[in-house]
Amino acid sequence: MPVSTQSGSVETRTEAVLPHIADPQKVAPKDARELSKLFFDQLQVLEEGTHEHQYARNTLIEINQSLVYYAAKRYRNRGDGQLDDIIQVGTIGLIKAIDRFELSREVEFTSFAVPYIVGEIKRFFRDTTWSVHVPRRLQELRVTLAKAMEELSSLLDRDPTVADLAAHLTIGEEEVIEGLIAANGYTAGSIDMPTDSDHTPSGSGRTYADITGDLDPGMELVENLHTLAPLLQTLDDRERTIIAMRFGQEMTQAEIGKHLGVSQMHISRILNRILTKLRTGMLTQN
Repeated sequence: MPVSTQSGSVETRTEAVLPHIADPQKVAPKDARELSKLFFDQLQVLEEGTHEHQYARNTLIEINQSLVYYAAKRYRNRGDGQLDDIIQVGTIGLIKAIDRFELSREVEFTSFAVPYIVGEIKRFFRDTTWSVHVPRRLQELRVTLAKAMEELSSLLDRDPTVADLAAHLTIGEEEVIEGLIAANGYTAGSIDMPTDSDHTPSGSGRTYADITGDLDPGMELVENLHTLAPLLQTLDDRERTIIAMRFGQEMTQAEIGKHLGVSQMHISRILNRILTKLRTGMLTQN
């Protein structure tokens, strides 16, 4: 059964009475609707897993790809640079719609498919655009607050306060604050970006990395000393004296031995015993 299109030649496909379309994505939308009915009709009688069934399903995906592009245009100004990803997830929605559509529904496939496509795109943004994990309730509150802020800014001719937002939405001020804080997790910026502080000299090249705190290696030393202090109290006077000479006055083992009237080897054995005792004590406490 030959079928003609506005922008592609069609040849009869005898195996399943389906036309062969040279370039499915160039089929005009009007022709795509008619061809979709034909392919859906055959898809219901073809055995799943056969070459004919796969051909019919793949062709339906390709000739209806314009629905994905149509839906994706609504999100092209989000500034996320993810148009390819949007089209990809939109296509997943299109495939789901094709697999679940039945001609007996007596509804146009386009009307059936668009909600599936848009649903997948919205799910993609919901699951991927938050830089940190935020509960769904707060994600939805962020959207509500954004709309309310836009409305109130026009009405009040100024930025709305927390009290304004709470009154407008009939929710508590604490909930508004929680939502505004959660909105900070929606996007993330690089710490290599230049700061916008008025106190930063122009052209200084100062970035957020320069003013962001980091782990202080000295803190580990403080914690170790804090743990070590009570352990030192368990040593006898002679052991504490040797520790003070070795690590406080930085005397050599030979100098300590000479001061105490013993050999360097004896001091070495004492130090090893003391340090083992202290090390075991610190590991036990940690």
